[in-house]
Amino acid sequence: MEYRDLYDSNRKLTGETILKGEPIPEDRFILMVVIFIMNNKNEFLMQKRCALKGGLWATTGGHPKTGESSLEGIITECNEELGIKINNPILFKKASGKQSFCDLYYLKEDINIDDIIIQKEEVDEVKWLTLSEIEELNNKGLFNKGHYMMFKDCLEYIEKN
Repeated sequence: MEYRDLYDSNRKLTGETILKGEPIPEDRFILMVVIFIMNNKNEFLMQKRCALKGGLWATTGGHPKTGESSLEGIITECNEELGIKINNPILFKKASGKQSFCDLYYLKEDINIDDIIIQKEEVDEVKWLTLSEIEELNNKGLFNKGHYMMFKDCLEYIEKN
């Protein structure tokens, strides 16, 4: 059983938790973390989610477990979903939604695709994709819409830095 911390509208921990899958109480928020990993060829590491998770392409992400910080949460997600250990991702944006906060991370690193061990319950496939390949998947409705919007935020961040 996996628990998540609850936050108030000011992003402060309340000390309350919910079990994964439970509805979020009104006036409470959960934290989501995502990461965009780019290699030296300007390709992005993307994953095709398993059918039970919608079957769309997206980036790596999830929800920190109770007691984990945002940074600890994204490190855990990369390890769980891809079997990789990451260091020093850059938090480039803090966003908010209806009942969630979302921290967006960026990492420039050449990860050997052969070293990736996917979590079969979450992920079907992992690939390095070019910007045009990601846009094509999005245009065909095969890319998670929310993740595509966050990807655009990442591209803006990369352009400025």
